[in-house]
Amino acid sequence: MKRQYLYLLITGSTLAILMEGTYTTNETQQVIITQLGKPLGKPVTDPGLHMKIPFIQTANYFDKRFLEWDGDADQMPTKDKRFIWVDTYARWRISDPLRFLERMRDEPRAQSRLDDILDGETRNAIARHDLVEVVRTSNREAQDPDTDESAEEETSVLEEINKGRAAITKEILATASPKVSDFGIELIDLQLKRLNYVEEVQKDVFARMIAERNRIAERYRSEGSGEAARIRGERERELQRIQSEAYKTAQENQGKADGEATQIYAEAYNRDPSFYSFMKSMETYEKGVDGKTILILTTKGDLLKHIQRAQ
Repeated sequence: MKRQYLYLLITGSTLAILMEGTYTTNETQQVIITQLGKPLGKPVTDPGLHMKIPFIQTANYFDKRFLEWDGDADQMPTKDKRFIWVDTYARWRISDPLRFLERMRDEPRAQSRLDDILDGETRNAIARHDLVEVVRTSNREAQDPDTDESAEEETSVLEEINKGRAAITKEILATASPKVSDFGIELIDLQLKRLNYVEEVQKDVFARMIAERNRIAERYRSEGSGEAARIRGERERELQRIQSEAYKTAQENQGKADGEATQIYAEAYNRDPSFYSFMKSMETYEKGVDGKTILILTTKGDLLKHIQRAQ
């Protein structure tokens, strides 16, 4: 029984020693071996199984990949005394794990140190430049989709810049890189993620934007009213022209018809004047006399001659 316990004890101790005497790394890791807290040798970057002295040496793992730093938005003044919110982010990596272990120990402490350095350098760079330099990246031509080519007075003129945002971010990167390199850190990239006015300035900016949009809308409404008046004037002129031509045509047709009727009446009269006179008299009776009409006629009137003749 004692031998079995001794065998199990030896086996367990051997496994513990083997486990403590080996460590593994993958493609994303790099390891610094420390002995009683002191670093030994160069960093281990090859993936696979490696050996170390058990219980005396310790494997300290660090990431080989690009790491993210996302700063908090801070209120900063520009050179022209404009207060803005600046939100930045950066990419970094552990370039010297031995120095990183000695100076930083771990990633959270490195992130905190990056906060101090990158925020400070960003604030200094923003304070050295006007707002237009921070916002714009190049001296491009103004493009206003709300104006057309004929409205030259509406053409925007952009203020010329000397550096621009891209150059400012490179400036921040150049000044911050030597400072973080002392910690075994390589700064890969830094960008201004977002810029915004403080709340007090935002209200004034939005008010100016609204006023500008209203001015452009009013100009469009004025142009639309003028165009509508022109169209209505053309419509009225066209309507009057059509009515005039229609009236002219109607009068011509009526004159022509009256002429033809007169010609017919004349021909009928020439054929039989007495019959024509009789028919006209009958028409006069029909149009001028009804059941309630009382006529007082003389014997010398034309209306009675046909009746007298019949008698």
